[in-house]
Amino acid sequence: MPHLAFFLLLLLTCTPIMADEPFEIRSIPRSAGDDKQQPLAYRLVSPAKIEPGTKYPLVLFLHGAGERGEDNARQLKYFPEQMAKDAQREKYPCFVLAAQCPAGKQWVNVPWGDRVSSRLPAEPSEPMQGVISMLRQTLDEQPVDRSRVYLTGLSMGRYGSWDLASRYPEWFAAAIIVCGGGDEQQAARLTGLPIRVFHGGADTVVPTERSRSMVQAIQDAGGSQIEYFELPGVGHNSWTHAYSDAAGAIDWMFTQVRQPISNQPAGN
Repeated sequence: MPHLAFFLLLLLTCTPIMADEPFEIRSIPRSAGDDKQQPLAYRLVSPAKIEPGTKYPLVLFLHGAGERGEDNARQLKYFPEQMAKDAQREKYPCFVLAAQCPAGKQWVNVPWGDRVSSRLPAEPSEPMQGVISMLRQTLDEQPVDRSRVYLTGLSMGRYGSWDLASRYPEWFAAAIIVCGGGDEQQAARLTGLPIRVFHGGADTVVPTERSRSMVQAIQDAGGSQIEYFELPGVGHNSWTHAYSDAAGAIDWMFTQVRQPISNQPAGN
């Protein structure tokens, strides 16, 4: 019996996810010289049915601190799980890319609880560099409509979303950014990107001022495509409302279209 149990466990761990599974396991090689040689894994939700010759939107999702790890599963909470439901896949045929930040690391190396922002780091963090490589791979290998690449993130992932959007605003058609903060000095780079920002008015984890100041800075720089939704009495879990049908943000996001340009993150 122990041998049978071991065999069954081995079979389960070695069996690949079938093509029609909502959360396909994919991976990219780690950077040269990395002390961990195993590939970086991520998950990809594909449209339930891919029609020949048709291209589909892609949503890049960045999770919060509680979903960090190496299991390639925790990051599926909230937005990816919601988008993998049959009704959502029928309503929004799209790709959803869900990376996982390793334990103890951050999408962007800045403090979360400060009421005053930090400068944008000179280079993306190591986990964010992995995300960029995953995005490049997906754009190269899947039938993605490059005029409809979207970005969303919550909490720690919201800091990551501000970071990535500030570095490469031309990559995205729109962003939904939930309860985090960014560098107001990058505001001028974000004036052309349609953004919806959500933050709980009673958030004790990430100060609500971080959203207010980013939105104000973008508006002061001439941005007219940013909308801010502060939720009175809501704590840190403002993503519950942001991703709900009542908020309308997902519907809004999928209507946004941007003309593809030459410096989108094409692969090597």
